[in-house]
Amino acid sequence: MKIPASLLVAALGLASLEVHAVAASSINVVATGGPTTAATFECISIYYPSADASACQVHYRAAGASEWRPALELVFDPRNQEHRGSVVGLKPDTAYELRLTHQNQAKVLNARTRSDRFPIGRTTHVESQSTALEISESGTPTSYHLITPNPQTRATIDVRNQLDHTVVVDANYVVIRGLELKNAARHGIYIKPGRHHIVVEDCHITFWGRIGGPISYGNASNSDSAIYADRGAGDLVLQRNLLENPRGASNDWDTGHPAGPQGISLINSSGNNVIRYNEILSTEDHGFNDGIGGGSNFSDAGSPNRDSDIHGNIIAGVWDDAIESEGANMNVRIWGNYIYRTYQHVATASTSKGPLYIFRNVFGTARRTHINSIGGAMIKTGGRDEFVGGRKFVFHNTALQPGGAFTVFSGHSDPNTVTRNNIFDCPGRLTGTQAPENPGDYDYDFYSGNERGYAKEAHGTRGRVAFIPSHYLEFYPAAVVTRVQFGKIPVNMGGKVMEITDPVVSAPNPVIDAGTRLPNFNDDFNGRAPDLGAFEIGRPPLRFGRRAVENIWAPWELFAAEKPTS
Repeated sequence: MKIPASLLVAALGLASLEVHAVAASSINVVATGGPTTAATFECISIYYPSADASACQVHYRAAGASEWRPALELVFDPRNQEHRGSVVGLKPDTAYELRLTHQNQAKVLNARTRSDRFPIGRTTHVESQSTALEISESGTPTSYHLITPNPQTRATIDVRNQLDHTVVVDANYVVIRGLELKNAARHGIYIKPGRHHIVVEDCHITFWGRIGGPISYGNASNSDSAIYADRGAGDLVLQRNLLENPRGASNDWDTGHPAGPQGISLINSSGNNVIRYNEILSTEDHGFNDGIGGGSNFSDAGSPNRDSDIHGNIIAGVWDDAIESEGANMNVRIWGNYIYRTYQHVATASTSKGPLYIFRNVFGTARRTHINSIGGAMIKTGGRDEFVGGRKFVFHNTALQPGGAFTVFSGHSDPNTVTRNNIFDCPGRLTGTQAPENPGDYDYDFYSGNERGYAKEAHGTRGRVAFIPSHYLEFYPAAVVTRVQFGKIPVNMGGKVMEITDPVVSAPNPVIDAGTRLPNFNDDFNGRAPDLGAFEIGRPPLRFGRRAVENIWAPWELFAAEKPTS
């Protein structure tokens, strides 16, 4: 299925979904000026100020490569006369060239992704203790300060609910690695306002926080977090941590809006954060409010704020939002997460700036209360009038039934949203009941429900979908599905033709080869066209959680516990 170019330009502002050669004689290559970039390990954000709203195409290549590859067009924001967008799926610590073609002129930018190998200068070895660890000495950009257990030992900081935090960070360029943190009265790790370039990796944080529950019942313990970054902190890398089983518990929706502990909270961050490969887990009786969240929702900042990535995490045991990415969402990318036992999978209110990219996530079971198994929405939308309008791209996500979300998008207004190549297997509506000024463009998705809302979804598929079972968290589409063929159907049974009423027959799986090309998001598809959903048949599986990429084992799971020294 091919999307007409006129539809792309008018409805999406995406004129480069297919590879287009750029004739050298048709453009004027000029010196770099104006556009800027911001990088994480695997993505590069692009900002191009211009009063001209005409299309700005993007091509990229690793420095020294001969072939330019297309990416999605930048999104023009008339509110501040700027084109914005991201290139995704890059390699860490690699130089890239970015070519922006606008008004028949090409600007070539040089950018480099960040290295995920942090240069260590000073190392502070930590032993088990019952007092909080205060980190006040900063490193430098070329010499981080590493805090870690002594070699071949396990360091457990257990403050026994007598102190608010197990670790307090009042420094920059710090790596906290391999610690076990228990029984903080409020937050496991507390990062003070404005602190930056802090890495928390391979840590185990458990049994933190106050009791929790509805604020209307007099509780004041909302958002006690395993990792809490206070206002203005940023440039954080939170990776491969196990954050499980807080002391308190969030209420479910039977007693009003959930309130209680969280896994990770970022308060109006300065941005450029990477939250990846963590396992954020809890039981139903000690569930989270949000797995990853923060604030302020209706703002030009929020959590995780600009130029940030959230990917590869496993999140479960949440009574509100598994991932709350709310506020500006300017060049925020959320991909490759496995989410289950939550009410809503990803919250995006208000996305005041955008663009926000949500792609190749797996949305598992959802539920509203302990006794009401009906789920919420896959993606929460909405916002106040002054804090809406940023573009949302929703590509190649897989929603699993039974027991999944009841609706795709929440009932709020859902402006400026583009969906492609998703599996939306749910009984409820596709889009919200409140009509926005710009209702977005929903197309080439598998949607099994019966109420589209304000979505056109002209090329969508319906019916049922089947997956191949696996020992891992893989959900590749099965080659065929079964369906009832109504009527009296002649069937050959051992050489004798008999009429069978409403037989069950096999049919091709409607999600295989049913997608459309999305440059930079599905370049490596197999077959005639991309498969719908997160998993592409014939490609390597997605991997989630602490050992998704490297087989790293932390000291707290390798060595025997020591008694605290103080």
